[in-house]
Amino acid sequence: MGAKAVEGEGAALNSRIEKFRDMSPSERLQKVATLTGISKTDTRALGHPGALPSTVADGMIENVIGTFELPLGVATNFTINGSDYLIPMAVEEPSVVAAASYMARIARGCGGFVTSSTAPIMRAQIQILGLKDPYGARARLLSAREEIVTAANAKDHVLVRLGGGCRDIEIHVFEDTLVGPMVVLHLLVDVRDAMGANTVNTMAETVAPIVERVSGGVVRLRILSNLADLRIARARVSLTPASLATSEYSGARMAEGIVEACALAIVDPYRAATHNKGIMNGIDPVVVATGNDWRAIEAGAHAYAARSGRYTSLSRWEIDSSGSLVGTIEMPMALGLVGGATKTHPAAQAALKVLGVKSAQELAEVAVAVGLAQNMAALRALATEGIQRGHMALHARNIAIVAGAVGSEIDVVAAELANAHDVRTDRAKEIIKRLKAEKA
Repeated sequence: MGAKAVEGEGAALNSRIEKFRDMSPSERLQKVATLTGISKTDTRALGHPGALPSTVADGMIENVIGTFELPLGVATNFTINGSDYLIPMAVEEPSVVAAASYMARIARGCGGFVTSSTAPIMRAQIQILGLKDPYGARARLLSAREEIVTAANAKDHVLVRLGGGCRDIEIHVFEDTLVGPMVVLHLLVDVRDAMGANTVNTMAETVAPIVERVSGGVVRLRILSNLADLRIARARVSLTPASLATSEYSGARMAEGIVEACALAIVDPYRAATHNKGIMNGIDPVVVATGNDWRAIEAGAHAYAARSGRYTSLSRWEIDSSGSLVGTIEMPMALGLVGGATKTHPAAQAALKVLGVKSAQELAEVAVAVGLAQNMAALRALATEGIQRGHMALHARNIAIVAGAVGSEIDVVAAELANAHDVRTDRAKEIIKRLKAEKA
């Protein structure tokens, strides 16, 4: 749905913010706060250092000595399922937020992104060893399905009351492993708006004695799987040739180049690894900003990309019968709105309010839409002038700062580096030295 705008009561949020890039960080923060209606407390949590107190951090992980900050940006221009979103992104890499916002601007003129998702089903695995008759054990466990499901749900009455809970079981047999025959029982659990790790792990440990008794084996591992292949989020975008055209390239040429670039990622795992990393450039910052587990998302994404037995692209780009470029993505997306850092980190809570999502599924759909936008940006650059031109232009600011530029010098040095296509620290130092001499 996106956060409700309060500028002009009742008006829908407009994620197209004119001259957002030209504002100062404090001006951008105030604009976002005004548009989304977040409180002064949430505004401070997003825009000021020390949003995560050391006392809270000390309770989140072990051996805390401080906190570590990342730049927090807002991607603009996103229209998803007919609603506009301002999307918080925590990331250190230049060009990510700008690229996503620019692609979203192109997409919004063509109707934006369309998304969908499956129910939030997570898997818990229970490993069973010491079996002489693994298929017989499988049959016995399937016969005990109702007992196992009932016991799992008895452990979490709140989840069941919210409409979730253990839905079913699966049994997987591995006849020949390093430790002999093995059976693995999967609990399939609807975790609603949670990421679900604690829930499914607890259920797995609860039913383990039943599994041992019924199977006649010995239970070892009881743990969730991060290959959340039943918890899928999808996004699609359709772009007309006119929307893709630039002063240098026709829309048809641009679309053709993107399809050709994707074709290499589909067949070549060396390219697919970088292609999918570009997708995660968009997804991970949303996951981090909202306090979710980006390692779990990465693990699930790459395992899903290799589910056929060969690692391949998570996205597909095609040209339809009308000549429009159509991009699609489908991948696991185990995100939550409750539990973990989403409830303990003040900035994560504020970021979710800016985003305005009402369910974990909506958050998952927003994340994959950003991933598809980021993928389009990378392929568009690769298919035309190359990836470095735009990336290095934005990276020039970092180089200017590293070289010692301060205040207004940063933009001057960065612009000169970018215009000369010579983004190097030693060159930046030369420019700074010249500027200081001129000022003297």
